[in-house]
Amino acid sequence: MPIIIEMTGVEKKFPGVHALKGAQFELQAGEVHALMGENGAGKSTLMKILAGIYQPDRGDVRIYHTKVSPHSPRDAQQLGIGFIHQELCLMDDLTAAQNIFIGREPRLSFGRVDETALNRQAIDIFASMNVDLNPRSLVGHLTIAKQQMIEIAKALSFKPRVLIMDEPTAALNDAEIAELFMTIRRLKSEGVGIIYISHKMDELKQIADRVTVMRDGEYVATVGVKETPVSTIIAMMVGRKLTATSTETPDLSEATTALEVIGLNRGQHIRDISFSLKKGEILGFAGLMGAGRTEVVRAIFGADRKDSGEIRVHGTPCIIDKPVDAVRLGIGYLSEDRKRFGLATGMSIRDNIALASLNRFSGKIGQLDEDGIRGAARSFICTQAIRTPSDQQEVRLLSGGNQQKVVIAKWLLADCDILIFDEPTRGIDIGAKSEIYALLDQLAKDGKAIIVISSELPEIIRLSHRIAVMCEGRLTGILPGGTNTSQKDIMQLATQTNAIMHTIGN
Repeated sequence: MPIIIEMTGVEKKFPGVHALKGAQFELQAGEVHALMGENGAGKSTLMKILAGIYQPDRGDVRIYHTKVSPHSPRDAQQLGIGFIHQELCLMDDLTAAQNIFIGREPRLSFGRVDETALNRQAIDIFASMNVDLNPRSLVGHLTIAKQQMIEIAKALSFKPRVLIMDEPTAALNDAEIAELFMTIRRLKSEGVGIIYISHKMDELKQIADRVTVMRDGEYVATVGVKETPVSTIIAMMVGRKLTATSTETPDLSEATTALEVIGLNRGQHIRDISFSLKKGEILGFAGLMGAGRTEVVRAIFGADRKDSGEIRVHGTPCIIDKPVDAVRLGIGYLSEDRKRFGLATGMSIRDNIALASLNRFSGKIGQLDEDGIRGAARSFICTQAIRTPSDQQEVRLLSGGNQQKVVIAKWLLADCDILIFDEPTRGIDIGAKSEIYALLDQLAKDGKAIIVISSELPEIIRLSHRIAVMCEGRLTGILPGGTNTSQKDIMQLATQTNAIMHTIGN
């Protein structure tokens, strides 16, 4: 197959960070070429240079052997390069169709937008993706998964020769991933070259032909997927061997109850949910998309108002109407959408870590103890291994894994007794995942009470001491964690639409 993209000797520096060091990459027509590496390895930076978002300090970019220098995303689009970003770039107040064709709308006389033609074109793209989505739906009213599908449709609308996909399945369920893979295979058969950035090894084996591995801004190797063991690819990524042993279930018979939820209800999303959580326990929440897992923890944290039900913290009934009430009670919540709800991306790492603990650093006249904040932030940067040149670095400039570590540091500084992690490893590389798993294990050993929501069943089994399974807003069962439970056991309860509670274990 002909070579579409050649990138050689690419260098890129940011203040205090040497992001790319002689990086290289090649893409053939009609192939899916995976680009892998830990967060901060330089994958996204390299692709942003190809997409015209960044300009390289040194190095060549060639398309069909012709040297090019895209200086903007529009330049890249005109060269036939489409980019589906990991972070959504949509306008909530516009419809799905309007987002897809913004700036390229079909027009009637006097410049009016032809809404009928606009919606028809969107429907055609959704049909090619086998996606059932109303083009007139306001994007702000849609789930993250459907918004991701709109991002993909927007990229496809340019009919690209090269399509860059940065973690495209992060918000999708298994059925949606299967549909996306069908679309990828169709594009591949049409000669489109696809660059696929992902941290999910099972996806790599399903969809990719070759994989290029980067580490610390440098090119490591390019290998064929079929003939290369996953363990070899992981070793190239992290430069060390990783272990993923299951969490040992501790004896919690004498542990006190940190959180108790009784008869929690909110519309059709949460229906009569009751459970307890002990100190030192990791309680996993599993279920299909739309099961109500996130809605439950948002109601507990006060982000959404509940219709009825009681919440007890350390045995005392509590009123939690808003997040600040939960924080005062020692509850911390790491949202699945860390950039929207967990971080102030325009602020520094130092300020983000201190956000939930400002009262601790306030003097009698309201003046902040800047030295105390600086010392605390630097301590957590060290203990959480946050890769940054300075505690004053803006959070938006960090990789996804390092951003997640900043959110975790924020709640650890607040010394919360109850911690809720919603999709804690979404969009995070395998090395950072291993670090977060170890951190959660240690927090539980230290007596923290932890709730973890994850759509990855191996992860929920690996982390949890018990697993609460939900379906259509109801709690359908509680299973033991670790090797005592299989993915099949969870899926049986996750598709059990009746309200009968099935409990195994403690």
